[in-house]
Amino acid sequence: MPIIETKNLSKWYGNVLGLSDVTLQIESGITGLLGPNGAGKSTFLRLITGQLKPNIGTVKIKGKKVRNNYSLFSIIGFCPEQDCFYDELTGWQFLTNLLKLHNFSNDEAERKAQEALEIVELSDDKNRVIRSYSKGMRQRLKFAQVIAHDPEIMILDEPLNGLDPLGRRKIIRLIKTYQREGKTIIVSSHVLPEIEAMTKKIILIHQGKIFAQGNIHYIRDLIDTHPHIISIKCSHPRELASKFIHENYVLKVHFAIASNSLLVETNNRDKFFSQLPSVLIENNIKVDEITSPDDNLQAVFDYLIGK
Repeated sequence: MPIIETKNLSKWYGNVLGLSDVTLQIESGITGLLGPNGAGKSTFLRLITGQLKPNIGTVKIKGKKVRNNYSLFSIIGFCPEQDCFYDELTGWQFLTNLLKLHNFSNDEAERKAQEALEIVELSDDKNRVIRSYSKGMRQRLKFAQVIAHDPEIMILDEPLNGLDPLGRRKIIRLIKTYQREGKTIIVSSHVLPEIEAMTKKIILIHQGKIFAQGNIHYIRDLIDTHPHIISIKCSHPRELASKFIHENYVLKVHFAIASNSLLVETNNRDKFFSQLPSVLIENNIKVDEITSPDDNLQAVFDYLIGK
């Protein structure tokens, strides 16, 4: 039996479609929910945690309907994308009060709160009011809220937002640790490398619909068919263009005269970047800037849907 199962799940807000006809089965381990901002990720996560009532369809966790089924809430830990704090409380007060709502005694609540704060490295700041926390600290407190009552299922909506690179690595390591303990974890993100660092099981969501589902290699193959535009601001753009124009992995070359730059459209970005340094050195071409103006999930999804 799948841990989480949805059938024909749909949600709309007036005339705005949030989620459309989503049927999924999610098993234990880490599942990545990947999509651009506004794709429907948060709506989906709020539906499967019982916070929203679907207009159509059903959600079941461990074979039981979620909506208003309070017995299930004790096995779910939820990290919302937006901050949902009482800013006048300290981190310690916030966590202990949440644990008391789970029917833990005062002693148990304090013990579990202390353990969670130590795990996310906030124990030294537990007596500061939350409004004085930085974005990264608030993000870690949200993660502490998820793990404090030791749930079987963790639903994490953009959990790495606002964290510095070191903080991201630590949270990713923690998430993978909980996977090894047998927990079921759903992580949403609009950044593919973040999801890749945690799991090979990925669901692509776009405009409220499940676009694809499968192994990371299948998802990578889909995304890598997207032609990338690379902008190179350099000393001799025409000379650089002449070195690539006949390569079969270069689809188009454009010049932006005003900015003295070259725009290259390629269907094999890795190969292009592997060849670029030697071409620049051999021809003594000075580079001021290299950017990818369409290097984002929205551009990828638009391209794939257009196909």
